[in-house]
Order: sequence, then C-alpha cells, then structure tokens
Amino acid sequence: MAKDSTGQDILELRSMPVETMESILATAKEMKNIVLRDIKKLPTLRGRSIINLFFEPSTRTRTSFELAGKYLGADVVNITTSASSVVKGESLRDTLLTVEAMGVDVIVMRHSAEGAAHFAAKAVQPIIVNAGDGAHEHPTQGLLDMFTIREKKGTIAGQKIVIIGDITHSRVARSDIWGLKKLGADVHLCGPATLMPRDIGELGVTVHARVEEALEGADVVNVLRIQKERQQKGLFPSAREYARIFGVNDARLKLAKPDVLILHPGPMNRGLEIAFDVAYSEQSVIQEQVTNGVAVRMSILFQALMGGKKIEAVD
Repeated sequence: MAKDSTGQDILELRSMPVETMESILATAKEMKNIVLRDIKKLPTLRGRSIINLFFEPSTRTRTSFELAGKYLGADVVNITTSASSVVKGESLRDTLLTVEAMGVDVIVMRHSAEGAAHFAAKAVQPIIVNAGDGAHEHPTQGLLDMFTIREKKGTIAGQKIVIIGDITHSRVARSDIWGLKKLGADVHLCGPATLMPRDIGELGVTVHARVEEALEGADVVNVLRIQKERQQKGLFPSAREYARIFGVNDARLKLAKPDVLILHPGPMNRGLEIAFDVAYSEQSVIQEQVTNGVAVRMSILFQALMGGKKIEAVD
C-alpha cells in the first residue's frame, strides 16, 4: 500500500527539519497527558496497522512503541528475529516484502546494520520508523531525550549538555548530537580516546579528555551504556579502570550545576558508567525518560501517519 501525501518516514535526526522536530515535541506534550491518565486510549489511529520488526533485543523501545500504537487505537504486532523466518535464512528484503504484502501501514524497525532503515524505506511502501540501525542513529531516543530536557529546563538552546561514554558505537549519541545542535544546545563529549570517533569535532561539539573538565558547569549529563561485549576488543583496560576514570559518581557530579539533569538511555551498568547513588538521585530523570518515551513515540506515530496534522488537546 502506497505512502499517501500525509505520511512520512522517520529515519534520522541528521536530515529531519527543525519544524518536524518541533511538531513532534509539541504533540508529545499532549500525548503525555494521555499516558498519565487512567484511561489511555484515543481513536486517532483506529484502523491502522503497525508492525514492530526487531532484529536486535529491546525492552524500552519495542514496548513503548507497542503501547504507543495501542494507546492511539492502532493494531500492533511484534515480530522478533528468533520467532521469524529470518532464522530459516530469509533476507531482510524478503521479510520486508512479506510484511508489506499483509497491508500494514507502518513498520517500526530495529536492525544491526547501519542504513537498514533507509534501505527499508526504498524497498517497500509502508512508512518506516527507525528504532535504531547499527551505530548510525536512534532518532526516537534522541527526540525523547530532547523532550525530557525541554520539559525540565524549559529550553534546549544555550544548555551545556554533556554526553559521556562510548561515542563511537552509540547511535543514541549521534541522534542526540544532531537534534540538540539544531535546537541550539552547547554539546560536549567525553570518553576514552579509543571510543571517540576521530572526526567527531567536525560536528560542532567540544571534546574533552577528562570527565571532570566536561562536567564543569553542566546543565545536563547523558551517560551512555558501556557495551561490555566490546571490552574484549581491548578498547579500555578493564571495567574497574573505566569506572575510576570516566564513571559518573556523586563526587564528580558536584562539578556540574546544582540542578543538573542525569539522563541514561538504558539499560544501565550501575557501578560502571554510572554510580548507584547518581542513578537514583533527585537529579536523575532516567525513569521519567521511559514515560516520555511512550509519549514521544505516540507523537512520532501520529506524525508519521498524519503528517503533522493538529491533534486536539486532551485533559
């Protein structure tokens, strides 16, 4: 079924117009009211069908997309690699064509290969929403991070936002950088040199070698998960050494502003990239990010299918 004139793919923040970002963030405020009320249901997407096609594990993203679709009245089906014909050798293209033949409206897709979402958008007609493609981008996480910051700080422009951790392999970092920079944030990065892309400075960010220097005067700190499965490749000596040099703990956090926000995309390695007392401190909005993730993904599905039409405010 063809994409109509109102539908649009959601593939990356690098090329997303600021106007689209603003529309998604504004609508997410209305959607959060729905998430927080007793009866979480709108008929907005009644009769629409959404497939969550995940080739990698996920708890937060997949579940929030499922709830987002259902709260808006759509029919939602989850497909995971282990329960699909992929285990029998079916290619990505054939899987997409099979799903398309079932008449779905939206495919929410996560894949380990960079560019998979762009490939899907060219291969089939249903709207594609990128739920993470390799180390390329995770646009919906970027948007929920932006929504959380704006909700708590009132604005993104001029905020010193520090991203700490494995920048090289982080699709979250890339989406955050593109989105936050477009909305006027002062973005700073810190992490081991082995986990920092060589050309990252070209994106208009400030790169620090010492976490203390990065945290000085920070308004927001986004702590990235250290991917333990990559440690065997010798990217840093040991987990203990990483925590000692780059871990965000209470002592280091005192260098930031008193009202600093702590974000983390999850799942957390407590005691490694983030200390227990920081993860559950008053400055932490990590659990609220999960709530906001549902609201933002409701807004994204609405944007993708309805092309930014206005939604009536909800009480």
